[in-house]
Amino acid sequence: MRSLALTLLALATLPPQAARGAPTLPWFISAKRAAKLAASAQLLDARDKALRARDALPGATPVDWRTFSQRGTHGGLLLSAAVLTRKLRALGVRPEVAVLVLGDPRRGWGEAGRVVWMLRAAGHRRAAVVDGGVAALRRAGVRQLLERPARERGNFRARARLRYDASMARVRRGLADGKTLFIDSREGREYNGATPYGERRGGHLPGAKHLYYKRLLDPRGLLLSRAALRRRLAKLGATPASTIISYCSGGVRSAWLTVALQHAGFRKALNYAGSMWQWAAQPAATYPLVR
Repeated sequence: MRSLALTLLALATLPPQAARGAPTLPWFISAKRAAKLAASAQLLDARDKALRARDALPGATPVDWRTFSQRGTHGGLLLSAAVLTRKLRALGVRPEVAVLVLGDPRRGWGEAGRVVWMLRAAGHRRAAVVDGGVAALRRAGVRQLLERPARERGNFRARARLRYDASMARVRRGLADGKTLFIDSREGREYNGATPYGERRGGHLPGAKHLYYKRLLDPRGLLLSRAALRRRLAKLGATPASTIISYCSGGVRSAWLTVALQHAGFRKALNYAGSMWQWAAQPAATYPLVR
C-alpha cells in the first residue's frame, strides 16, 4: 500500500501535457491499471447518489449521466454538442487526459458505461470503465485518491456528429433492411412486455434478441473475457463484423452493453440512446413493438 501511495504521489507531479499523444485506452480497464493511471487521470464516480453515500471514494468526482441527457420522452438522448462541450469543460475534461469512470456493476444500472459511451460518442478517445467499479479498485489497494488541486476548466470539444450512436431514424432503417442485429438489454420481464420503468407501451422491437446486460458479468461484477463475450454474442448470431444496435428503457443499460461490445471487438456496435422511452412514445402503427 505504501509503494502504491508513493507511485501515485510521483505520478501526481506530471503535467497534464505528459498525457498528450498517449494511445487510446481500451473501453474497459482493470482496477490495477486504473490504480497506476489514477494520479494522472480524471476519475469520475458515476454511481447513484445513494450508493456513493454508503461507500464514498474520496478524491473521485461525482457525476450523473442525466446531466448530459435530455428530458421527457427524449430522456435518453444526449444534449447538443454545444451544451455537452460546456458541461464537460465545466467538469474539467481535457482530450489528452484519461477519464476513468467508476460504477457499481452489481447494484447499479450500468451508469459508468453510459458516461463512457457519452464521452466516446462525443469524441473523447481516452475514456474507460474501471472494470469491477469501486469494489475492484478497493481490492486493488486503493482506499482513497490523492487530494487534487482545484479543478481547472477543461478544453474538450464535443463532436457535432456523435459516434457509436443510433438515432430513431437509424433504428427504423435497420428494422427495414434486415441487416442489423437488435439486442434488448433489459430484464426478461421487460422484453416480454412489462413496463416497470416508464415506457408508454410494452414489448420489444420486432426480431430483437434478448441479452440482459448483467449476464456479461462474473460473480464479482467483472466483465467476462473478450473470448467469452464473443461466444455469448455468437449464440445470438453476431460476429465482429455485425452491425449491432442495443437498446433498453433510456439508453443506460444499452450504453453499458455497447461499451462492452466495443471492448470485445464489435466495432459496429451502436447504442440507441432514446430507447423505449422515445420509441414507445411514438404511434404504434409505425413504431411497432411485439411481445
